[in-house]
Amino acid sequence: MDWDRIRIFLEVARTGQILGAARRLGVNHATVARQLTALEQELKTRLVERRTTGCVLTSAGEALVAAAERAESEFLQVGTQLGRSSDAISGTVRVGAPDGLGNYFLASQLGALAAQHPDLLIQLVPLPRTFSLSRREADIAITLDRPKQGRLIVKKLTDYTLSVYGAESYLKRLGPIRKQADLAGHLFVTHVEDFVYSRALDYASSLGKVMTRHYECGSVVAQMEAVRGGHGVGILHDYAARRFPELKRLLPEINFVRSYWLISHPDTHHTRRVSEVHAHIVASVRSARREFMN
Repeated sequence: MDWDRIRIFLEVARTGQILGAARRLGVNHATVARQLTALEQELKTRLVERRTTGCVLTSAGEALVAAAERAESEFLQVGTQLGRSSDAISGTVRVGAPDGLGNYFLASQLGALAAQHPDLLIQLVPLPRTFSLSRREADIAITLDRPKQGRLIVKKLTDYTLSVYGAESYLKRLGPIRKQADLAGHLFVTHVEDFVYSRALDYASSLGKVMTRHYECGSVVAQMEAVRGGHGVGILHDYAARRFPELKRLLPEINFVRSYWLISHPDTHHTRRVSEVHAHIVASVRSARREFMN
């Protein structure tokens, strides 16, 4: 059985699309379709049902995925053992992170690591509502909630705080905010409820009752820019807000504490490239720990 065909089949199973698998593999979608058909002909069974909405595994396909992932894990472990003697770090590591941490901390820290290792490709991607490390949708993930199930390596990365902020220009224009009651009538820059994938993000409900006028943004960056632009008041990550001197912390008695959890999969955690990126994230956060807590 041709391993290249198995590898292509695994990507189709993981992405649920021939086109998505082609993008992940860096090949033409026609090549993926042709190799998938060849594998089905070789095994004399249909592995996926090809629909207009994507590909759905058959029972035979599900059985092959399980066996192929076991074989893939063996290859990865052997590759780790063989690669320990080399000083070079190479390959691709995909890191999934919430957009606040990704944009205002990891982008710079992981960029520095990538610059040190020409053969290492780091992909920093926004964390979706659902993801699978076992399906290699990410090699490392940073989440707001500790996973309660799954064969995973989990480490608490850090606690962090959020506070209420307004831009200096906004406060000069509309007057000071000294107590929570002063928030009435102000525009509340906050999240879009439909985009909340973790209850840890639900820290705005109490202020939302005081400020009935809302401007809802689907990302942390958008909320930050709206507050910086002097358009309203928002709850922002302290480690990000400190970067902008025009942002003024309001109502210091209102403070929210949340946590980041660092997750990797045991099949890939000990590969040289993943372990180096994992260690770099831990060390970077540890050295900046004071920035994360108000």
